[in-house]
Amino acid sequence: MAATFLLYAGAALAEIAGCFSFWAWARLGKSAFWLLPGMASLAAFAWILTRIDADFAGRAYAAYGGVYIAASLGWLWAVEGARPDRWDLAGTALCLAGAAVTLFGPRNV
Repeated sequence: MAATFLLYAGAALAEIAGCFSFWAWARLGKSAFWLLPGMASLAAFAWILTRIDADFAGRAYAAYGGVYIAASLGWLWAVEGARPDRWDLAGTALCLAGAAVTLFGPRNV
């Protein structure tokens, strides 16, 4: 389970960094050179997500959604300097609970 969490965290960081590079170029007026590491980061995100131990891609992606939301709020605070409020935290907790149920719930196999 720890390895799964680390993979999800790595995928989230790679995706957010890659998307932020496009944001920086398109919205913050940064150089187009920001897109090169951004594209590499997005490719790394996709590769890392394939390392998740799940029987189906859709289930791995669905569970990843909760981790992505939590990581996005971490990025909001650490990189953009905006502290998440209680509603952000409550919503994130709900999403993480849903992600855990999706990924680790018992299956009738």
